[in-house]
Amino acid sequence: MQATDTATPDLYTRFLDVRSARGLRHRDAAQALGVSEGEAIAAAVGRASALRAVRLRGPWAEMFEQVPTLGRVMALTRNEAAVHEKTGAYKAMSHEGPVGLVLSEDIDLRIFYMHWAHGFAVTEETAHGVQRSLQIYDAAGTAIHKVFLKDDADLGAWAAFTEAHADAEQEPGGRFEPVAARPAPAADDSIDADGFRAAWLAMADTHEFFPLLRRFGVARTQALRLAPDGMARPLPNATVRALLQGAAAAGTSIMCFVGNAGMIQIHTGPVKKIEIMGPWINVLDPGFSLHLREDLVAQTWLVRKPTTDGVVTSVELFDAQGETIAMFFGERKPGKPEIQAWRDLLATLPGMAA
Repeated sequence: MQATDTATPDLYTRFLDVRSARGLRHRDAAQALGVSEGEAIAAAVGRASALRAVRLRGPWAEMFEQVPTLGRVMALTRNEAAVHEKTGAYKAMSHEGPVGLVLSEDIDLRIFYMHWAHGFAVTEETAHGVQRSLQIYDAAGTAIHKVFLKDDADLGAWAAFTEAHADAEQEPGGRFEPVAARPAPAADDSIDADGFRAAWLAMADTHEFFPLLRRFGVARTQALRLAPDGMARPLPNATVRALLQGAAAAGTSIMCFVGNAGMIQIHTGPVKKIEIMGPWINVLDPGFSLHLREDLVAQTWLVRKPTTDGVVTSVELFDAQGETIAMFFGERKPGKPEIQAWRDLLATLPGMAA
């Protein structure tokens, strides 16, 4: 398929109309119109009314590492089934080639700039006041990451950031690629399963797992099916609710990872207020919110990985396409073993007694 150049004159008006008439969020309004969210935001470039956007330019790492100038903000990363929100300040930012890190007390990110294609500084007049945000999209217009200014933001810093990184081209619309087809996993019998299992058991750090998958050409859920004995087991898809409610009841400090191809966002700490709203299970705590569609969880796995600090255990959720929705760990740091409170919590989960 060819890339599309979305400068349709009425897209902007139709987008505002459907949002107003149906009370939809940006992502859902764009979907109702048959376009990506990025395409809808691109239609707001150069406008001067309720929703307006400034197209930004790269290099993305150099631009993004200026976000600390914006002060305390809310960081949002999502995929099809989960939304992860953290409030704090961006600090300790770095990158090596196309891979970046944010390691502040509240904002903890792993960044993959090779997937960034479109950036916008967005201003919108809402019923609750003016909302300002930095929004990043991939080549197809799927949201990668957003940064929302707080009410006490330094608007001078926001103006300076926008001016410094504005693209020379500020016409509405833009060039967006079709969503890339997900490659089919290799057949099980084409995998060096024995070599893969031996490499799994030889890991010294959890960060070795993704390179290991690439080395053996194994898809993520396929890897869990082919795992060494005792290293992965399926759990009921109701597990995530029991996990979060159990962590809240016990005061267990956890790590919650949610991401997409261009960003992984991490919360470390306790969770307290757990609320169920229709298909959504929500964590609604000061400084951290998680919104997760339980009905889109197609597979849930308990996964064990050896490290120099002992075995590290995670609960991992996947959608019907085998894409990762979220991963949960007990709070841990390198050099320290997995906390016993996390292991105690895992023992109480559905399916663990079998």
